[in-house]
Amino acid sequence: RELFSNNRISIQYMFAPINLSFFFSPAMNTDASNNSNASSLFPTHCHRDTRIAEVVFPILYSIVFFFGIIMNSLSLWIFCHVPNNTVFIIYLKNTLAADIIMTLTLPFKILTDSGLASWKLKAVVCRYSAVIFYETMYINIILLGLIGLDRFLKIARPLENTWMKKKHVAKWISVAVWLSVFGLSLPNMVLSHEKATPSTVRKCANLKNSLGLKWHAAVNYICQFIFWSVFLSMIIFYTIITKKVYQSYANSRSRNCRTRRNTKARVFIVVVVFFVCFAPYHFSRIPYTFSQTGLINKCSMQNKLFIAKETTLWIATTNVCIDPLIYVLLCKPFRKLITDVIVSRNTNMETQIINESTL
Repeated sequence: RELFSNNRISIQYMFAPINLSFFFSPAMNTDASNNSNASSLFPTHCHRDTRIAEVVFPILYSIVFFFGIIMNSLSLWIFCHVPNNTVFIIYLKNTLAADIIMTLTLPFKILTDSGLASWKLKAVVCRYSAVIFYETMYINIILLGLIGLDRFLKIARPLENTWMKKKHVAKWISVAVWLSVFGLSLPNMVLSHEKATPSTVRKCANLKNSLGLKWHAAVNYICQFIFWSVFLSMIIFYTIITKKVYQSYANSRSRNCRTRRNTKARVFIVVVVFFVCFAPYHFSRIPYTFSQTGLINKCSMQNKLFIAKETTLWIATTNVCIDPLIYVLLCKPFRKLITDVIVSRNTNMETQIINESTL
């Protein structure tokens, strides 16, 4: 009887929703305070060196914030002068908006990860900032999928005038994406109303009531569904695009149309950004989940998987710095404005030098 009871407890532990949610959650304990959360997730006998989480990652996120705020501010200024002439530009502008919001959440993450934030600020991060951080991540994933679809339609179906190529449709789709993801995330903020104390904020899940935990778990399933759906769509889109681009290369080689070939080759920057930024994080969640549910018991392996998960999360965050490459390489009006600004500044400098030399 005692043996049966122990086995039943083990089975219940393995299939408990709170454990399964580690796989489906960007942060079941919302990685708002990695140092304190992580220590509570690991078994008591498994000591973890927190120096990397407290020192290295805050520095890395600070670098992303520095370059992200500069590059996205410049991109915002340029896009303010670019009209919404195409579906592609509409999706790019929405991507920029998501990048800016994610960038603005980074200082809060930096403070909590480094242990410099007060417990009251940690509560704010758990309830709002961390939720917005992951909300913008999945908005970015969806928009990259839509950009990939737009490139697919332009290259593989250039003569078809489908409803997906209409600007007003792209605007409504963008609005639907923002409202849908925000609607899914809002209960995670509202249902995190448990009393915040210095001890409860060590684990963001402590601030959620029972309904909040269930809703969070459901949203985690949806987020994973979003990523893997876009992942498979990207594979399909770019498999077909690759065939079309290869045919274009073969056809234009005899005509020596190098410019045209290079233009079509640049379309792959979208899928490269998607796979480099977001795929590693979602892949790393799988073995990390095993370590949290007891399937991987070796302490050193648990520590390595935690570092891998945090590293890939940082890589996902670098998306705010890499997205401008898409703007430059694929958006001709964006690229033209940058060129005009550079040329204008050089002309002004040359004029100033000439004027000063004649004095």
